[in-house]
Amino acid sequence: MEINIQEMLFQFLGGLGIFLYGIKQMGDGLQASAGDRLREILDRFTTNPLMGVLAGILVTILIQSSSGTTVITVGLVSAGFMTLRQAIGVIMGANIGTTVTAFIIGIDIGEYSLPILALGSMLIFFFANKKVNNSGRIIFGFGALFYGLELMSGGMKPLRELDAFHELTVNMASSPILGVFVGTVFTMIVQSSSATIGILQGLFAEGLLDLNAALPVLFGDNIGTTITAVLASIGASVAARRAAATHVLFNIIGAIIFLIILPLYTRFVSYLQESMNLNPEMTIAFAHGTFNVTNTLIQLPFVALLAMIVTKLIPGQDSIVEYKPKHLDPIFIEQSSSIALGQAKDEIVRMGEYAVKGMEETHQFLKTKHQKHASTAGQLEDAIDNLDQKITEYLVKIGSKQLSGAESERHSTLMDAVRDIERIGDHAENICELVEYQQTNKVLISEQASADLDRMFKLTIETVSKAIRSLDSTDLDLAREVTEQEELIDKMERKLRKQHILRMNEGECTGQAGIVFVDIISNLERMGDHAVNIAEAVLGIRHI
Repeated sequence: MEINIQEMLFQFLGGLGIFLYGIKQMGDGLQASAGDRLREILDRFTTNPLMGVLAGILVTILIQSSSGTTVITVGLVSAGFMTLRQAIGVIMGANIGTTVTAFIIGIDIGEYSLPILALGSMLIFFFANKKVNNSGRIIFGFGALFYGLELMSGGMKPLRELDAFHELTVNMASSPILGVFVGTVFTMIVQSSSATIGILQGLFAEGLLDLNAALPVLFGDNIGTTITAVLASIGASVAARRAAATHVLFNIIGAIIFLIILPLYTRFVSYLQESMNLNPEMTIAFAHGTFNVTNTLIQLPFVALLAMIVTKLIPGQDSIVEYKPKHLDPIFIEQSSSIALGQAKDEIVRMGEYAVKGMEETHQFLKTKHQKHASTAGQLEDAIDNLDQKITEYLVKIGSKQLSGAESERHSTLMDAVRDIERIGDHAENICELVEYQQTNKVLISEQASADLDRMFKLTIETVSKAIRSLDSTDLDLAREVTEQEELIDKMERKLRKQHILRMNEGECTGQAGIVFVDIISNLERMGDHAVNIAEAVLGIRHI
């Protein structure tokens, strides 16, 4: 029988593409249905490694991607939302959660894949309701997953006629290390363990691989899926690199353990297949699930040791921006409104310090164009937004209590201060975006214009810093200095705007450079306005 290589490749690659697209659609639909709950699940339900495992399983089932869960986890570690130990639990859970796709594939409904696709399409295109649309995406993804598998299985059938493939499978059965290597490399290329496990299920179902060859490939698939986290962590924070290293280490240790007990594990999987009358696809799904659950149970007690190992492997201090509030204890709201307002003020000052740091990082990004400064500024802005929400909620709860006249005034002032600091953070973010625009479009700003921006930036940072310090200590002298410096900022903004128009008229600066320059000084001037709002509140109320 002559093998049509082109037809085989096209069918396999097309099927793989549809399969990956199906997983993405299903994951996107589930994620859209869950809304913002994914980050909340990981934030709230990771109090210890065991809860982290459960959270990792749930989130991975929802987004259909263990790599996606790991990337979210890395972000939360970098943000100070969770410790490395908690993150290790989530990563272990993500490995278990990703086995759900294999079990779905094990339900052999490939012949119904096209009607399922049709139903999903109708829900997407003929209904305006968002919930129905999201359900349609989930159903469409489900159908695409099975249709892609059918195509891949059809494309792989002729492989049984290839002597080279037959020889490879024999070698993998006799040399498990080769199987692990093949699984690792293939998953690194495809960057989806769900896809490579699906292909493995197809190969096993077609009789192209026996269990002795298939199980080592399965171990390799688990190692290969860590490449996404590794690539995402290149150039990232120390915490990100440690989390990625944990993912790799966890899967390598698991593969080594199971290679040692491979004969016993193979007999166990064969026993499951016979006693439960499993089809070939479901047999691989059970093997995959057993591997990841057992690996997690073995390594879960050693989370602290894993954290220590990756800390030794990747040394260094990580600059973590703590998103969570430190002072907002709800017990004070019930006991004493005055103490609760003091706690809120302490948290607002902390938020203000983040705003100042964000301005400093933005200033450095403008001067050096180093992306690390933009990244830190972005983290600080996220922290400010989170604190804004938490402090506002806390102040609203205080406001629902019986407050004296002085407390009501103080409460109102603190609400305004939160809003002003949040707006300062937004303006810093705007400037970062303008610098990125400048880089992307190769906009050149003259030396004189750069020097002017530097001067105005320094004055604005100093003014905002003084405003926060005056709020912290109710320092009236500092507050007066803020009002004086804000007038200087206003004058500087008007003067620099006129000077830049003259430079543009003389051809020293381009129109694009003019837009960037004017927008930056405009954002700085507004930061000064928000600083003076805080200072005027301090001058108006002596006992904040």
